[in-house]
Amino acid sequence: MSAALNSDDLACFVCVANTQSISRAALELGADQSTVSRQIARLEAALDTRLFHRSGRGVVLTEAGTTLLGYARQVAATLSEARAAVRASTAQGPAQLVIAAQPTIANTAFAAIGTALKARFPATKIRFVEGLANPVLAWLAAGDIDVALLYLPEQQGALKVDVLLEEDLTLVTPTSWSHLGPNFQARRLGDVPLILPSTSHGLRVLAESLAARVGTTLNMAMECDASNTVAMRLVEDGCGATLLPFAAVADRVAQGRLHSARLVDPVVTRQVAMTTARNRPVVPELWDIMQTVRQSVRNIVMSGAWPGARLV
Repeated sequence: MSAALNSDDLACFVCVANTQSISRAALELGADQSTVSRQIARLEAALDTRLFHRSGRGVVLTEAGTTLLGYARQVAATLSEARAAVRASTAQGPAQLVIAAQPTIANTAFAAIGTALKARFPATKIRFVEGLANPVLAWLAAGDIDVALLYLPEQQGALKVDVLLEEDLTLVTPTSWSHLGPNFQARRLGDVPLILPSTSHGLRVLAESLAARVGTTLNMAMECDASNTVAMRLVEDGCGATLLPFAAVADRVAQGRLHSARLVDPVVTRQVAMTTARNRPVVPELWDIMQTVRQSVRNIVMSGAWPGARLV
């Protein structure tokens, strides 16, 4: 059985035919003469015919070589067109891009990210999804979303993580508790009735870990697995206090509806990361997409539109 033809050998053959010299073809291809000679020999063996007459002055196509040259040039042109078409297709980005985020991040960043992505990939259908950490992680693992913006989870598992910024956690209280001041010592958390998610959520895990570290026990007034908006409304109504980054409550603090105190001794920090799943196929132009998202977040922080955030 004859060996199969391959495009590299055909490209080498075209170069030798154009230059009429093995040595000149080797220079153009950036290869040594022996490699070029082997490729031509392999092609002749596959076709079971001689393609060049060789002489001291170079090489001249045989009749079979002349016949092959037309086809080889067609193959080269087709491959070149294919490469250009693929590059053009990927440069347009994916047909659809789904980005999910936790509520505070979504509220702060989605508008700017959407504007930047639409300008960069006008042909891409962009869909934003908001959710709590556990559902977002499940969507990412299942391939229902492409990119997630999350407060960095304790267990990163099969995630590819790119940390974007960090925020200090604050104690959010009714305005009637403003006597607590701008800072609140973490060891006093046990004195405050708290409204937090149930134990399966990252914020609750962080709060429990912090309480154990400073030697206190959380005083749970109620559990709330709904949105931050619901939790903040419960705080406004005097049902207790909660823990949130300042960006989540900045508007309500400015309006005099809530009071916020930064946790100290120790300062408690959460990182916001852009994540993708290791076990899922990569969407086209993912690197460019992620750079666009990163720059959008950077612009938000630098403009002061993400209160309390620090770039990392």
